[in-house]
Amino acid sequence: MSTTTLGLSIAAMAMLSVVSLLVGLRRLTHSETAKQQLERLTASPHPTEDAELEESFAERVLKPWLRNQMQAAGRLAPSRNIERIRTDLVRAGHPFNLGVLAFLGVKLLLGLVVGVATFYFATIAGGAALRLIAFPLIGAGIAFLVPDFWLGSRVRKRKGEIRRSLPDALDMLTICVDAGSGLDAGMLKISEKWKNAIAMEFGKVVAEVRIGLTRREALQNLAWRTNVEEVGSFTAVLMQAEQFGLSIASVLHNQSEQMRVKRWQRAEEEARKVPLKMLFPLIFMIFPALLAVSIGPAIPIVVRSFADILR
Repeated sequence: MSTTTLGLSIAAMAMLSVVSLLVGLRRLTHSETAKQQLERLTASPHPTEDAELEESFAERVLKPWLRNQMQAAGRLAPSRNIERIRTDLVRAGHPFNLGVLAFLGVKLLLGLVVGVATFYFATIAGGAALRLIAFPLIGAGIAFLVPDFWLGSRVRKRKGEIRRSLPDALDMLTICVDAGSGLDAGMLKISEKWKNAIAMEFGKVVAEVRIGLTRREALQNLAWRTNVEEVGSFTAVLMQAEQFGLSIASVLHNQSEQMRVKRWQRAEEEARKVPLKMLFPLIFMIFPALLAVSIGPAIPIVVRSFADILR
């Protein structure tokens, strides 16, 4: 096989992987809801047959095959790694509606695409056999780990959003409780009016209570999903207040004040870090420019003076 044929084959494999990845993400983000599927199936006298005929070839053949392949690949991963990915996806808010197997499939496809592309460019550049093996393996390994770093950044970003919005959410919750609403009704009102991470989590708490979980269990799930210290202390105080029969309104007032004090302290801490963060750009970017502007015009004069002395 010539180099051109090998390159075209590798490029075709890479393109197929990219297309499969994009199609999978599109299916995940534009999937049919359960209510829409139920309405579509019950509208026909032969729902099963009509549903099978209406589905495309990709839905009937390709998608189940890809799902089986992703499940097979997911079984190769250690159970601890799968549990860690599941936890991170929950705490990141399930970005792009990704599940564990879909996330593992993205990792595998990305590693395959980068590995194949690196091998193709290494083949074109030529060189020793060690380079043809080492570079694709290194590129595929780095690409395989990139989704983990991306997911970790999403988790940290969501935690920061929850920390920033929690004091305002507690103020809103306090107002609702003072107005006569219950705790669940206040959380539901916040989830309906706001579109942020803490509002979504409050909505999940109300949904869990409605399906039969106790408020204590729903609050414990809230603390686990967010994994934020402030939310953990808030849920612990609420559970203690419910256990001992304390006033929810007074507890919310105290928690709101404490959260605002903590947010102010975090802002002061970040402000004290600014001089240290500015040290690197100041030394390596601003000072050289100032020296070039101030001392630069005098350098030719100094050079000519030393040249005259040496003569």
